[in-house]
Amino acid sequence: MADVSFDHPGEAGTDDPVRLIAVRDEPLSLDEVFRAVGDPSAGGVALFVGTVRDHDGGTDVDSLGYSCHPSAESEMRRVAEKVVAEYPVRALAAVHRVGDLQVGDLAVVVAVSCAHRAEAFAACRKLIDDLKREVPIWKRQTFSDGTDEWVGV
Repeated sequence: MADVSFDHPGEAGTDDPVRLIAVRDEPLSLDEVFRAVGDPSAGGVALFVGTVRDHDGGTDVDSLGYSCHPSAESEMRRVAEKVVAEYPVRALAAVHRVGDLQVGDLAVVVAVSCAHRAEAFAACRKLIDDLKREVPIWKRQTFSDGTDEWVGV
């Protein structure tokens, strides 16, 4: 991020803005993630929700399963800390589901709060993009024709 001056000391971020990082084998909660990034000095909250869609590459998807390396949660934290170092984050949260999921299930929920919306949007996008690229979480898609495919392996 470019050299930025802040009009108010609260815009510079908090001491520990990484509020929630988790990999779970149970349904995810939008409310939990949203509450985790609540901060009275934040004027903008950006939330991204990744869901299981019913198709991929022109083929119908029936279900998918996520699995991860034991280091996945610590890698999520590392990515989150990089985002915090680059943006004036007030609070940040990220949770990812593992196990068997059906179409429509929540697979990942991330949220970032900042003093202003532009920074919140940018930080949230950086967070989800880097999580997808850097964290060892893989999915196995099962297609309606009975075939399957590993993604991210």
